[in-house]
Amino acid sequence: MQKKILLLNPNKWGRGITPIWIASHSSILKKNGFDVKLFDCTFYKDWSDFEIKINTENNQFQETDYLENIIYNESSVLIDLEKTVKEYKPDIIFWSALSSHIHGEGEYINIEYGHQLVSKLKEFNGIKVCGGIQITADSEKTFNRFNNIDYLIGGESELVLNEITKSYPDIDQIKKIYGVNFYEYKTKKFIKNKKQKIIDNLDIITPYDYSIFDKQVFLRPYNGKVIKAIDYEISRGCVYTCSYCVETIIQRYYDFKDYNQNGTLKNFKSYLRNKSAKKIFAEIESLNKNLGIKLFRCQDTNFLTINRSMLNELAEYILASNLDIKLYIETRAEGINETAIELLKKLKVDGIGMGLELSDQNFREKNLNRYVNQEKIEAAFKLLKNANIKRTAYNIIGLPNQSEESIIETIKFNIKINPDVSVVAFYSKYDGTDLTKQAKENFEEFPTGMDAQIRSKIINHRISGDLLNFYKKNFNKLIKNNLLNIEMLKKSCNVS
Repeated sequence: MQKKILLLNPNKWGRGITPIWIASHSSILKKNGFDVKLFDCTFYKDWSDFEIKINTENNQFQETDYLENIIYNESSVLIDLEKTVKEYKPDIIFWSALSSHIHGEGEYINIEYGHQLVSKLKEFNGIKVCGGIQITADSEKTFNRFNNIDYLIGGESELVLNEITKSYPDIDQIKKIYGVNFYEYKTKKFIKNKKQKIIDNLDIITPYDYSIFDKQVFLRPYNGKVIKAIDYEISRGCVYTCSYCVETIIQRYYDFKDYNQNGTLKNFKSYLRNKSAKKIFAEIESLNKNLGIKLFRCQDTNFLTINRSMLNELAEYILASNLDIKLYIETRAEGINETAIELLKKLKVDGIGMGLELSDQNFREKNLNRYVNQEKIEAAFKLLKNANIKRTAYNIIGLPNQSEESIIETIKFNIKINPDVSVVAFYSKYDGTDLTKQAKENFEEFPTGMDAQIRSKIINHRISGDLLNFYKKNFNKLIKNNLLNIEMLKKSCNVS
């Protein structure tokens, strides 16, 4: 009998996201003859936090008719999940995993939300398997918090889940698989198996399976329009070791622990991996022609550190194809120069997101292990503007020891570089990162519902919670108004 795997997407944002792990895991499982089904929580009214409404009101998004294009489910998400499990009868339920898609769209807390749902199931006789950032950081600590999980996978989990599925229902065999962690109830001990190898050839899990998603998941607000888009990855890994970034958790899992004084990873070449240009183009072409995808939201941690010869080859494929597509990428200011601009134009890059975090260069270097000077940031934003490539600046508020003056200076810096979009998120502590050690007093030990775009979980900070919420809500308004009448605005919001 064909084995069945139910993938659970506990997304609470209420707008279309295509988590890359879902597409990659579905692909490898289907290639091996398994039956795969997705239960997607995205559009359930009783589950959603409606992130799009929040970030349109605070001017991070332009107004669109996105919500008018979406049909939200009025049913109970739990009742429908229970019904799906009863009818589909999966052998395995799996949720939360790694990919390049790890930077602030709920990836860290998906394990929490999925666990909430799965723990309430009444009729499920299979096994519950989970991966992701928190397990990769500390599988035993994660199990102690979310103990209704049978097997926990640290690191990349596509091949490990495939082996688990092959082995099921032979539990003894599953317990021998590298990368698998579990609690042995007979001995009352938590078992950590030897780590699996990193996936050094991403072509073996390509192409990813985006057909598993509901069609309205592809709809996305973008610069005042609603277009068909997916989250996509060309590569995995990052050469940088910023102290607040979850990428460092994955680096350490695979024993990439040494870095240079400028914050770059030593021996990064075996950590930074990419698909081949031919595979990438074939995937993009197929998604464009078969699903009508026009925007490829590349989640690669730092696009311009991807192998340059491969990117040049990909650019030639895209240039010769005349495909009606555009790419949105993320990178750092150091990589932006005239040569890079020429390449980005060939790749049909329409927009770029870059992390400013905050304006204080000394703070970035000392506290965030992030080394990039102001002049390079200013020059990068200017070059991109001249090339007519849209620019998004990512900012963080509520960092440990950050002052209100620092937030105001960051707003001033945004005014100076004048990005097309300024995004601001609350700092969130991610267990397993270096900065978490400095932030212990600023968070409960186990904060729940920690989503940097939705809400702050910061406590005991030199900046009050009300004031942090004020700056999150009014960040773009203050940029637009050149910080005029800030005290009057504070007064109208009853903060000081």
